Amino acid sequence: APDGSSRWITGPEARDDVHRLRAESGAVLVGAGTVRADDPALTVRNEEIVSDEAGQPLRVVLGQVSEEARVQPAVALDGDLGEALDDLGNRGVLQVLVEGGATVAGAFHRAGLVDRYVFYLAPALLGGDDGRPVLAGGGAPTMTEAWRGRIVSVRPLGGDLRVELAGD
Repeated sequence: APDGSSRWITGPEARDDVHRLRAESGAVLVGAGTVRADDPALTVRNEEIVSDEAGQPLRVVLGQVSEEARVQPAVALDGDLGEALDDLGNRGVLQVLVEGGATVAGAFHRAGLVDRYVFYLAPALLGGDDGRPVLAGGGAPTMTEAWRGRIVSVRPLGGDLRVELAGD
């Protein structure tokens, strides 16, 4: 929401699913802007999935953030996204969950570095001229140039929907 109160848009079932996705990933990645705006911890907060710090995914921030940020300790990476992924691969990370905002999501999308997209839809409409895009940056100027993915799955999670897309 424009007033910053959008912390919990989805219900607990969708949030639990995000924690499961985090646990399946070797790293969770956001941009410095997301850290400054939301101060996320990026941890799995479900003891049935991960019971200690050793089981947590690597936390990665594109850019520099405060040492006091909740995401710390985090790996800070800068520069080319492909090089950042190579760096993570050299650390043994095979799957990265990009939880960044529109800027980071748009950059990964435009670079063709996304294998699948997972969206959570809540039955809540905000509207307004200052809504935030899912993908920042240059969008498709026409419908014929729009990215067309393949729907992998759609399933209810409590009162929300989880939609998974893949590129072809």
